[in-house]
Amino acid sequence: MTITTQNKYHLLACISLIALIILDILWETTLAPLRPGGSWMVLKVLPLLWILRGVLKRDNFTMQWSSMMILLYFAEGIIRASSDRLWLSAMLGWGEVAFSVLFFIGTLFYLRPLKKAAKLAAKQAQQTNSQ
Repeated sequence: MTITTQNKYHLLACISLIALIILDILWETTLAPLRPGGSWMVLKVLPLLWILRGVLKRDNFTMQWSSMMILLYFAEGIIRASSDRLWLSAMLGWGEVAFSVLFFIGTLFYLRPLKKAAKLAAKQAQQTNSQ
């Protein structure tokens, strides 16, 4: 079975999303929680778990809106990486930034051919309606 470019981007999106989920759980429970013993910040993983199913199933709609939602995790990663005083927490913030960027790239490039096909179909439909 050959792996197409589109499949590679889907795989990138899946792996980076799973890695982001694991990173955030470990970060907020054991590695560098905001409070000793764990933090309620671990709940930030719930939206990621919600979109995981749709991303794994290649649901285009889920992948479209999740590519915008992931920017919240990018922003949080930038803020925590640049403001946390604990070295480990700052590095985990940069990890969150990296995984969110990889997910964003994976979803955008996965959806790119589908968007092109939709635009072409709309253009053809418009041409047939105008005739």
